[in-house]
Amino acid sequence: MQRLNTYISGWMLALMLCLAFPTAASADNFAATQNFAGSNLNLNGKGIRTKLFFNLYTAGLYLQQPTSDAAALLSGTVPLALRMEITSALITSETMESAVRDGFKLSAGDQLAKLQPRIDQLIEIFKEEIKKGDVYDFIYRPQNTIIQKNGENAGTIPGADFMQAFYAIWLGDKPVQADLKTQLLGQ
Repeated sequence: MQRLNTYISGWMLALMLCLAFPTAASADNFAATQNFAGSNLNLNGKGIRTKLFFNLYTAGLYLQQPTSDAAALLSGTVPLALRMEITSALITSETMESAVRDGFKLSAGDQLAKLQPRIDQLIEIFKEEIKKGDVYDFIYRPQNTIIQKNGENAGTIPGADFMQAFYAIWLGDKPVQADLKTQLLGQ
């Protein structure tokens, strides 16, 4: 019986370590320069989204010119891209929907009701099964946010106002994770 308990304890520890410390994102997914919807953009910063002690995804912010000025990026006048690589099986369509809704509640302020149809459009994109290793690109070309999943177009959502609220989830005054904001801004 003790041998069985030792085996189970060891197995549980191994499982917890795998969940807490997944393998690092592929360097190819976060190259120094990437082409996003016809625009060559440069990696400004990269970080890991964590919750409790779980690594959920790696995110990289791509810009034409390096900057740490979040307000300038949220102005809606420059192309930018956020790449997100899912690094945990804890990210599912349901958890992504919940996270998106919570993020917009913090970032959209009094614009939430106006943005709701476009938020729902984004959530529809996440209804397709999400797996560890999936890569999402959120590409803003002034006036439109293009969403790609694993290199395939998944949708386009119009409006600088949508982009401002969406990117503010990571870069706004109330970011989802302060140290991730700092890392994306290259600080």
